[in-house]
Amino acid sequence: MTLEDFDYDLPEELIAQTPLKDRSSSKLLVLNKDTGEISHHHFKDIIHYLEEGDALVINDTKVIPARLIGQKEETNAVIEVLLLKNIENDNWECLAKPAKRVKLGTIVSFGNGLLKAKCIGMKEEGIRIFELIYDGILYEILDKLGTMPLPPYIHEKLEDQNRYQTVYAKEVGSAAAPTAGLHFTEELLEEIKNKQVNIVPVTLHVGLGTFRPVNVSKIEEHKMHSEYYSLSKESVDILNETKANHKRIFVVGTTSVRVLETVMNKYGKLVPCSGWTDIFIYPGYKFKIVDNLITNFHLPKSTLIMLISALAGRDKVLCAYKEAIEHKYRFFSFGDSMLIISNNNKN
Repeated sequence: MTLEDFDYDLPEELIAQTPLKDRSSSKLLVLNKDTGEISHHHFKDIIHYLEEGDALVINDTKVIPARLIGQKEETNAVIEVLLLKNIENDNWECLAKPAKRVKLGTIVSFGNGLLKAKCIGMKEEGIRIFELIYDGILYEILDKLGTMPLPPYIHEKLEDQNRYQTVYAKEVGSAAAPTAGLHFTEELLEEIKNKQVNIVPVTLHVGLGTFRPVNVSKIEEHKMHSEYYSLSKESVDILNETKANHKRIFVVGTTSVRVLETVMNKYGKLVPCSGWTDIFIYPGYKFKIVDNLITNFHLPKSTLIMLISALAGRDKVLCAYKEAIEHKYRFFSFGDSMLIISNNNKN
């Protein structure tokens, strides 16, 4: 398949620039992936699709203020560094801009030396390996010096940094938010729990693999960057019990999908584990466990629209997107939501 197969025209005014005051008041488009039927709701209506004994899988990763603006020590040139993933100890894989100014041995200083980054490795596509040098606790320093790494299509200033964070964010280490989860409120989650639906956390630290553009015409040639994931025994036990009881698994976000499908591909069943995944899901992929998905509206030609096209069918997805545009849905990170649901309700 070609990259153009996943393109669509989106009016710029439908790109959401700011989050809604009430997270759960966003619109919800429901797509039946078996029939192609589409209906329109609000996100808080998601509770009506969940039944006692179902499982709701969430990605509990927490976004760090990963965007840093510093100066090259030798020349005072301004360098932007985006922390992507912690490799080991204080060595981080980062995106540097302008990358051509960052060579081996280059030191970038932030906050008058409160934090320094020394380049110890060079990769393609502007990626550099930095050793971070500091005194104290890194995440406290990042809270002082860094900002949330909002996508480039968002031009408005984010007044409340926590709005680019899910209410259930817990495991620190993400370079971007798992945005499908931004619609949940504490109150809505409590209602879901009261309905005896199990809320099941998994972790995937969102990095370059999720949001890097596809730059090849044949999508099969695209290589994903690896991202760290973790699946606990407690979560595995709940999910296996859900399946054994012939109840449904609803997955929140493409990142959670990638965790579950990675584990199923590797072990043939859900087992407690952690590691790195570069799974790339596009049409033709056979899902091992995911049937029902809560997601946002994704960029044209992105790996994310390819993943949901693998789940629901490219034509059905593009038809749903067309209808969402006609109904003035808000798109991308701070935009509205979509539920892809299956008639095959019992796993």
